[in-house]
Amino acid sequence: MNTLQIKFLGGAREVGRSAIAVKTEKTQVLLDYGVMFNHAPGFPMHIPPKEVDAIILTHSHLDHSGAIPVFYIHGKKQLYTNKLTTDLNQLLISDFIHISSYYLPFEYLELKSMMRNSKHVDFGVKEKIGDMNFQLLNAGHIPGSAQILIEAEGKRLLYTGDFNTEDTRLLEGAKMEYDDLDAMIIESTYADEEHTERSELEKNFIVETTNIVERGGIVLVPAFGVGRSQEIACVLAAHHFEYPVTIDGMIRGANSIMMKHGQYLRDPKLLKDALNSAHWVEGWRDRRKTAKKPGVIISTAGMLKGGPSVFYISKIGKKACNAVFLVSYQIPGTPGRQLLEKGICVIDGRMKKIKAQVGHFDFSSHCGSRELKQTVEKLSGNPKIYVVHGAEENCEHFTKWIKKEVGLKAKAPRTGDTFKI
Repeated sequence: MNTLQIKFLGGAREVGRSAIAVKTEKTQVLLDYGVMFNHAPGFPMHIPPKEVDAIILTHSHLDHSGAIPVFYIHGKKQLYTNKLTTDLNQLLISDFIHISSYYLPFEYLELKSMMRNSKHVDFGVKEKIGDMNFQLLNAGHIPGSAQILIEAEGKRLLYTGDFNTEDTRLLEGAKMEYDDLDAMIIESTYADEEHTERSELEKNFIVETTNIVERGGIVLVPAFGVGRSQEIACVLAAHHFEYPVTIDGMIRGANSIMMKHGQYLRDPKLLKDALNSAHWVEGWRDRRKTAKKPGVIISTAGMLKGGPSVFYISKIGKKACNAVFLVSYQIPGTPGRQLLEKGICVIDGRMKKIKAQVGHFDFSSHCGSRELKQTVEKLSGNPKIYVVHGAEENCEHFTKWIKKEVGLKAKAPRTGDTFKI
């Protein structure tokens, strides 16, 4: 009997460098090939490029896409994803090369080759690679994000990538409707945490933001350039927030890309209105002026690691009438996490106490614990479950829960582990 082989090259018991090899007798594909952000970027396990027939990418975030240019150093591979993800990839990986080129084995040339070899696949359209069929399905995580459903050797394997089943202002949630599966690879980022209900979260965010601005303060919202910043702009517009909103950083490039691909958005008109009514920073003089006027500033980077938000916090953080509202996950060790836990941040080269109010609003683009559990409970067939993309204890905890409560076979693989279905 023919089997489907799965090998975990990264993203196992960790968040970062997601990479999975799926192999039949004749064909081997990679699902994602991302990087891990430490002092120097960390790569997944090496796989000889000549053994890879193609790469299928779930979405543009660098922890899933950042190492793909490696396959274009001495050759070229077909990369399958949708047009929006391709365009966002160019933006994010260009920026990554610009910032980290000293540590990288590839340059802009390889990125160009990667772009030339990208094949556009719409949601729900079946594609063939060798003896494998696959399709991309909406994942509801960021614009363009997909799950990958593979059919080969008479087996059906679903890789969720990063996914969210809840509707947000920006995106429709993933539907998670499949027939019987033989295996599922599922993320577990928030396996131990519930998210605040979206409408309540939005209301709290608007009330607190309005209070600060009406008292003459400025609210800095450090946000990821792709997804989170656009959602915050949509939330402010949907609630008819009437004070100035300024957008700064790499967000601008992402905005124009998303507006070209409105079919991936829940309400393209809302995003268009939100962006048209915002002020876009044109340079340093503009930036300095913006840091003095009451209003909201949405700026990269989401964890305060670089980007214009580092400049803004040095100005806005000094006054108690202002606020810094973090809306993204803060990785341990990042300046954003330090700010959240200790109320301190580096200003003008020195660690200082921030006088501005600091808040955290959990606008997550991942499923929370309840949605992850519901996804597994809803599955039909008798699939084996592989739990990835989570802290070690999250992967283990969720695996135990699946075995005990749902009665399915489940594993939290380690990097290098290989399984046959």
